[in-house]
Amino acid sequence: MSNGFAIAAVTASLRALLIDRLGISDVTARPLDKAREGIAGDQVNLFLYHTQVEPAWRNTDMPRQSRPGETGHPPLPLNLFYLLTAFSDDKDEIKSHSLLGRAMGVLHDHPLLDPSQIKDATQVNVPGSDLHEQIERVRLTLQPLPVDEIHKLWTAFQTQFRTSTAYQVSVVLIESTRPAKTPLPVLERGKGDRGVTSQADVTSPFPTLLGIRLPEGQPSARLGDGVTLKGFHLDAGAVEVRVSNPHLAGPGPIAAGPSTAREIPITLTDDPTAWVAGFYTVAVTVTDGGDVRSTNELPLTIAPRITTAPLPLDVTRLPDESAEIDLTCSPEVRPGQRAALLIGDREVPAEAHPAATASLKFVVRHAPLGEHFLRLRIDGVDSLLVERLPNGSLAFDSDQKVKIHD
Repeated sequence: MSNGFAIAAVTASLRALLIDRLGISDVTARPLDKAREGIAGDQVNLFLYHTQVEPAWRNTDMPRQSRPGETGHPPLPLNLFYLLTAFSDDKDEIKSHSLLGRAMGVLHDHPLLDPSQIKDATQVNVPGSDLHEQIERVRLTLQPLPVDEIHKLWTAFQTQFRTSTAYQVSVVLIESTRPAKTPLPVLERGKGDRGVTSQADVTSPFPTLLGIRLPEGQPSARLGDGVTLKGFHLDAGAVEVRVSNPHLAGPGPIAAGPSTAREIPITLTDDPTAWVAGFYTVAVTVTDGGDVRSTNELPLTIAPRITTAPLPLDVTRLPDESAEIDLTCSPEVRPGQRAALLIGDREVPAEAHPAATASLKFVVRHAPLGEHFLRLRIDGVDSLLVERLPNGSLAFDSDQKVKIHD
């Protein structure tokens, strides 16, 4: 995920990378006809000359928990095209050619922009950027550009041509700010709730994760739940399981049971301060002597839990037809996480929470009277509203409601 500051964040990250690796201070992002204004020595200029929609992501939803039936809005996926030009005070261009080669070498050695690099480069110049939290990595590729196309760029700015190199940066996903419609989840999918089935027909010779089994067929795990990782060759050595989220400094704490070749049981430790709700990646490292092998990563969503007592809630609507709803939840919500309350099919954003907190406040404008089911959504992952009854059927949790009255 990333917001409208993403383009500026990419430019700032490339500029910081070149400054750090080349050891020069004059790395600019100016239009071609203004590049040398006020500068006489060594300089590298990055000019964003074109943006293009990435067709592979045009109609794809953001990576998040799958929720069939919701009418969300796909992100704006962009490829950015930069022109890299080097300048120096050497009139026969030897120094500028050397500087251009060094700059190209730096970009060649850094084909992926690391999230930590993006965060460090943008926290001062682009403080509103959250590009470092984007799940899809930002890639840098040398872009073959015909000489006549480069000439056209310089001619358009009516300035003297200089040898330049083009680069493509992809993909930058600018998330839509339009709210999604959030209908209640489906209780059964087809006769007998059989749903969709699939079967793997190729067995990998290396440690591989194929899936994650959650308790009671839940769409997300909760703190304290036991989760089973399924795959191949998971007992080929000492096993380490990593459950990672961008908002955590390290992997979340888990307790792993004895593994077999096909399964590893783990338990998500019930520590609300050590976890966050949201989207995680799970991977297994298998060490056999000096041979260390890592499996592929699989997505895992950890759902928040509404801990407000007692439930259901009883709320009185204010004279302006708004209603204030205060909730407590587990795990804690960290600064930068997006929190919303789903009331029926409405999504209500939480009030600001500048520090880690287990308490959230929601103001519902034009609050509808009556009883409504509640779900808490943190970073796109909903609290669990559907429960499995002893007879095996599914039902909505009758406690997770709010009654709004005058």
